[in-house]
Amino acid sequence: MSRIGKKPVPVPEGVTASVDGQTVVAKGPKGELKFVVNDEVLIKLDDDGIKVDPRDQSKDARSKWGMSRTMIVNILEGVKSGFEKRLEITGVGYRAAMQGKNLQLSLGFSHEVVYEAPEGIQIAVPKPTEIVVSGIDNQKVGQVAAEIRKYRGPEPYKGKGVRYADERIVRKEGKKK
Repeated sequence: MSRIGKKPVPVPEGVTASVDGQTVVAKGPKGELKFVVNDEVLIKLDDDGIKVDPRDQSKDARSKWGMSRTMIVNILEGVKSGFEKRLEITGVGYRAAMQGKNLQLSLGFSHEVVYEAPEGIQIAVPKPTEIVVSGIDNQKVGQVAAEIRKYRGPEPYKGKGVRYADERIVRKEGKKK
């Protein structure tokens, strides 16, 4: 049984949520998001929030129950306050800069890497070694951060590359004389 799925999803202040069939629509100060819930899951809007239940006790319905609740929580939080991921760049000569709406990265290649931000995502560079990816859709924010990190992931000997701000790199010892 899903323990997280049993709790109703409270609708935060300043956010309006509506349920139309299998679609949950949330409108808030940051924008509007919608999520289409799988047919295996029932949803209804009550006074205490959005209630999520499995349609029956099949394994498929129960496995989608908790995930559906979490997705609804994410869209409600996204339209209220948004999400952000921070990336750090480590290495001599490695840096980032904004070029209009595009992110320009110098990562030790013979050419500059230019990353175009998708719709609904804001990228900021407060320092040349720090990148902040923000937006209202948690999945998009994480995907953009992962794509930027993939250009030059952190290597295990010196830790050079692009990494998440809260990521811990396990360092290797290297050669000994």
